[in-house]
Amino acid sequence: MSLIKSISGLRGTVGGKVGETLTPIDVAKFTAGFGMWIKERHSEPKVVIGRDARPSGSTFRSIVESTLRAQGIDVVDLDLSTTPTVEMAVVNENAQGGIILTASHNPSGWNALKLLNENGEFISAEDGKKVLEWAESADLEFVDPKKFGSYDTNDSYIDWHIDQILALDLVNVEAIKAAGFKVAVDAVNSTGGIAVPKLLKKLNVEVTELYCEPNGVFPHNPEPLPENITHICSEIAGGNYDLGFVVDPDVDRLVMVCEDGVSFGEEYTLVAVADYVLKKKPGNTVSNLSSTRALRDVTEKNGGSYTASAVGEVNVVTEMKAQNAVIGGEGNGGVILPELHYGRDALVGIALFLSHLAEFGKSVSMLRSTYPNYHISKNKIELDPSLDLDKVLEGLKAQYSKNKFTTIDGLKIEFDKEWVHLRRSNTEPIIRIYAESESQSTADHLAQKLMMDIKELITPV
Repeated sequence: MSLIKSISGLRGTVGGKVGETLTPIDVAKFTAGFGMWIKERHSEPKVVIGRDARPSGSTFRSIVESTLRAQGIDVVDLDLSTTPTVEMAVVNENAQGGIILTASHNPSGWNALKLLNENGEFISAEDGKKVLEWAESADLEFVDPKKFGSYDTNDSYIDWHIDQILALDLVNVEAIKAAGFKVAVDAVNSTGGIAVPKLLKKLNVEVTELYCEPNGVFPHNPEPLPENITHICSEIAGGNYDLGFVVDPDVDRLVMVCEDGVSFGEEYTLVAVADYVLKKKPGNTVSNLSSTRALRDVTEKNGGSYTASAVGEVNVVTEMKAQNAVIGGEGNGGVILPELHYGRDALVGIALFLSHLAEFGKSVSMLRSTYPNYHISKNKIELDPSLDLDKVLEGLKAQYSKNKFTTIDGLKIEFDKEWVHLRRSNTEPIIRIYAESESQSTADHLAQKLMMDIKELITPV
């Protein structure tokens, strides 16, 4: 059981003691801190809220709504929605912020508050620190009941979001409709079960819905990794499908399944979509340090320049703006198309991928074979509170001083086309260790080697 308060938001397991797990009191305090931050910046504040389908969402949504209104803040409630939909709605509503109740890839017993600024983007580290300070302050203020904020509901925004996607020049609606695709969708019984089938049906795609009832009962671990999506892979392998789509509970991560039931690879969602976009609109790309090198290869092949950012969507977005990137995102299946909005968006990822596939004219597995074939070993170590991670990083830097390395987020060490990245997680009490190579065994070996190096550095002589 845990509660993580960070500049990225508030996240934890639901139920337990205040301050140790995510309880209604923690939600109210954190929401009030966000409300104070909003009111410091805006005289007539409005906030858009939405949630995924996990069981605690409805209760926490009520707490968030009531707390904001008691601070004199108007609330527009999208209720069951997606993270990218809420992000876009903030801008369309001319709101001053947004709160999304979702723990993203975490199991159903978790929940979180994701915080947005007036641009519908995740708040910065500096602003996140201010929200935390306000949440713990004795100066939280509420207004007279006559000045409570207004409350409106709006369940039309998913349809509006889809319409904005279909209006993009990059989305080849006619080619998709003409292709007659047959797909399966795994939406892990969350809000992707509402949004993804709607999008596909507007594109005349034949859809088989797996786990698309938004009841919050996740049928498997909701992180869309190969080991968690075996059901849809078996369904596609045994049927007559062109491909499959898998999304996480708040629909900002996208993974494809090839027509033979083999995962396309979460790292290659962004690679394939970027390849399509760059052919139509040449330019630069950005992903985070833990993402595959394949995006760099594809970008340079298309005449653009690739830049790596620190991990975290806000860091990717900041770097995308600095580099004027036409496409970017994260290797966890997160696609960010600035032309639509600066946020990871599985729905636009689906539309762009189907456009790519329709114009490619061959199978998904054949499309996958056109890209460089790298393998990532993803590992994690439970974080010991007594571990001095900075000291460990300094020891590793000294040990690998002859290699090229980056320290903008933990430590990334490069070995020609191979790399290892060590960093503290923003969302869980763990240390992540990722390694990439052209073979899975070498990537696994590199990750294990680094973990052994860490063990030696922290073990007393």
